Amino acid sequence: MATFDYVALDLRGRTRKGRVEASDASAASQKLTRQRLAPVSLAPAAKAAAVVPFLGGGLSAQERAMFTRQLATLSTVSTLEEALRTIALQSDKAKVRRVVEEVHGALLEGYRLADALGRPAKAFPPLYRAMVSAGESSGALPSILERLADLLEQQQKVRAKVVTAIVYPAVLALVACLVVTALMVFVIPKVVEQFDTMGQALPLLTRIVIGLSSLLGDFGWLIALVGAGAALAFGRALRQPAFKLSVDRALLRLPLVGRLIRDVHAARLARTLATMIASGVPVLEGLTLTASTVRNAVQRRAMDDMIAAIREGGALSVAMRRTQAFPPVLVHMTASGESSGRVEVMLTRAADYLEREFETFTAMLLSLLEPAIIVVLGGVVATIVLSILLPILQINTLALN
Repeated sequence: MATFDYVALDLRGRTRKGRVEASDASAASQKLTRQRLAPVSLAPAAKAAAVVPFLGGGLSAQERAMFTRQLATLSTVSTLEEALRTIALQSDKAKVRRVVEEVHGALLEGYRLADALGRPAKAFPPLYRAMVSAGESSGALPSILERLADLLEQQQKVRAKVVTAIVYPAVLALVACLVVTALMVFVIPKVVEQFDTMGQALPLLTRIVIGLSSLLGDFGWLIALVGAGAALAFGRALRQPAFKLSVDRALLRLPLVGRLIRDVHAARLARTLATMIASGVPVLEGLTLTASTVRNAVQRRAMDDMIAAIREGGALSVAMRRTQAFPPVLVHMTASGESSGRVEVMLTRAADYLEREFETFTAMLLSLLEPAIIVVLGGVVATIVLSILLPILQINTLALN
């Protein structure tokens, strides 16, 4: 994709300047025409001006959602230039303030808002800018910003639920492992010293526990080092498309986890695509931009197949059904939306349903997982205690005889 600087006239005869990404100049001109702009001049953008770097990196998802909500609210009562200036002045974070000031500066130079949002590196993704561009072209920018803010805030809620579902049992399991490790490394060796002076043959369970304790005490650092190296190697291997595809396919096949992953990604896809269609973005372009936000490699490949099928003239629901990578409820509701002419409404309802299912399922899973971890921890601790008590009981039995 190449970047072109353009000067064009809108429907009211006003001069618009900005930047557009396309494969070549002809495609860029056609893209401007679809945005109801008449190109006056079109030239390749200078590489140095393609991205203006700024310190601090891109915005976080939470910061982007807050900025969008503020801009949506202020744009209804003031101009975009005034709204951006107000947001920059009231921002407490220097990183956010720099981003907004850079967008504000580009807007003053004559760029459209969608193009101005592309000036800060990695602050606003292409999907975000495409929706803003659709709002500018249709003259409904405030309503589009409201939809976009709703979308980002809903994604934040889902992300928080996912984090809760993962972090809580992970922390509980980590604490359980630390307790068991402490018992094996610090408690068992002290008890072994007492058994060594008795000269009696120890029970099998006690010998197993003592062996594990010695292994952790002597080679614990090596085990931890190997584990860290394996985790690092696994993380690097995930950067390879083929390996990541295999891992994601295996995750989707897991009995419970696979369903959760599939539903979360499908809900995100449905809500994002519904918002883009409601904002005036064509289905094919919306799918292309949405595909870049899907992290599961299996579903991303499925979306690529959907894009190819729709480009050949197929229906969205038919293409979705052929991939077999999405929940049946999403496929069914998409087909209903196509037959009734309300695709965005049915996609939104499908996203609501999948998110409710995810919330209910994770709440039930967490309610079962907590006692399960406690029971397992209790069983391990009971085994360690029993391994200590068995030699003592054996000695007492011999003394009574």
